[in-house]
Amino acid sequence: MPENGLVVPDTELSHAAWEFVRRIETPVLANHSIRAYFFGRAQGERAGLRPGVDYDDELLFLGAVLHDVGLTEEGNGSERFEVDGADLAVRFLLERGIDQERADVVWDAIALHTIPGIPNRKRPEIALMQSGTYLDVAGLGTGALPPGYAEAVHAAYPRLGIEAALSQAVVDQALAKPSKAAPGTFAAELAGQRVPEAKAPGWDEMLERSEWRGIA
Repeated sequence: MPENGLVVPDTELSHAAWEFVRRIETPVLANHSIRAYFFGRAQGERAGLRPGVDYDDELLFLGAVLHDVGLTEEGNGSERFEVDGADLAVRFLLERGIDQERADVVWDAIALHTIPGIPNRKRPEIALMQSGTYLDVAGLGTGALPPGYAEAVHAAYPRLGIEAALSQAVVDQALAKPSKAAPGTFAAELAGQRVPEAKAPGWDEMLERSEWRGIA
C-alpha cells in the first residue's frame, strides 16, 4: 500500500490490519474490504467531511478492512458473522495497543454494517464504512464518485466476483451453524433466499412456539 496513487492512513496499526486481513481472508474478500474504505472516504469527501478533521481516518480504514473477518476460519464463532468479526477485530486491535474507546468505534462499525437505518445515525467512521461497503456490493450511487475514481480503485483491487463469493460465504456459515443466522438477520434472509429449506422461522412461527400461548 498504497497502489495506483490511492492513499491510505500511513500508520503502523493500519498496515498491520491490512497484512492481517490479507493473511486470513481470500483475495476477493480482502479487495472488497479495502474498496469499502476508498468508497466510504469518497462519499465522505462529497458530503464535505474532511479526514483527520471531521472524522478519524484510521478508524474508518480499520473498520473497513476488518469488517468481514467474521467470514474467515479465524473469525467463525457462534454469533452472527458481523458480531464475530467485530469481536475478532477488537481483539486484534487491543493486542496492538489501541485504546478501548477507539476500539469500540470499530466494533460498532463492523457489528452494524449490514443493518440499514442505524449506521447512518452514528458517528462518521461508522456511517461511512457502512455506506462504502454497500456501494461496493450493491453498486448503487456510483455516479457520486469522482470521475475515474472507481476505475482506479478497481484497477488496484479487482472485484474478482465479490457478489457471488460474499453471498456464498455467508450462506455456508449459516447452514453449518444455524445460530449464526437468527431470524431477521442478513444471514437468515440470504440463506432463506438461496436455500429455501433452511429458511429461518418468521415472526408468526415464533409466536406459535411461545410458551405464553393460551395465557389470558
